[in-house]
Amino acid sequence: MALASSINGKSLAPAKPEALLFGARTDISGKPIKNVVLLSIPDEEFKLLRPHLEPLELPQYMVLEEPGEKIRFAYFLNEGMTSLVASSSDGRSVEVGLVGREGMVGMPVTVGLKTGSFRAIMQIAGSGLGIESIVLEQILLAAPQLRNELSRYTMMRAMQTAQLVACNRLHDIEQRLARWLLMCQDRVDSPQLYLTHEFLAQMLGTGRPSVTLAAGILENAGTIENQRGTVRILNRKSLEGAACECYRVIQNFNGGLGLK
Repeated sequence: MALASSINGKSLAPAKPEALLFGARTDISGKPIKNVVLLSIPDEEFKLLRPHLEPLELPQYMVLEEPGEKIRFAYFLNEGMTSLVASSSDGRSVEVGLVGREGMVGMPVTVGLKTGSFRAIMQIAGSGLGIESIVLEQILLAAPQLRNELSRYTMMRAMQTAQLVACNRLHDIEQRLARWLLMCQDRVDSPQLYLTHEFLAQMLGTGRPSVTLAAGILENAGTIENQRGTVRILNRKSLEGAACECYRVIQNFNGGLGLK
């Protein structure tokens, strides 16, 4: 993987002050940074990170982390969305969390863990910044605000996961699908979501026919439009009305992460 060779051997010395262009934060290729965590930390901490953040294209279905395997890299997303997925031995799976530009993939390394419990897969293609986990651990020792931001994000994500567990147990598939589509749009800022019904079924822990039926109900109500491999949100307000109360609870969490 190119990421390792491009980061290995780099010093932890701070970047030069001129690296930040007119106060706007950019990566080493000069592209603007959109990740909320990276935008929220002080300049001196960002300068520690910047030389070690490699710009990456993250295609759909790219696996960033596997359960039980060593976490070699952490990822700060600028665009796109990652699903955190729990799987059973019989091949069934369900989504237990979403990560967009509000957070980071690879959170276990921030508390000294070397492996994770979930598969992290790019559900919607995007871009981001990768950093070797061992380098991030060293920088965290000298970056208290970054530690605080990631700790806050960890707590918010834990509350999100707990709410998703309750949602999957208590609410019907139509409400859950509406909630899930809203959460996706919150992270990608687009009404067009490139998702198949089969993949939606895996994320919601149900069968494809159930998802197709629920999507059809939402489409007949004029809320969404189903196309091959794509769901388009036509009426967000109506979709919010179709979602269960879990979306409003999770939206409050999102407000704490800069996603309102």
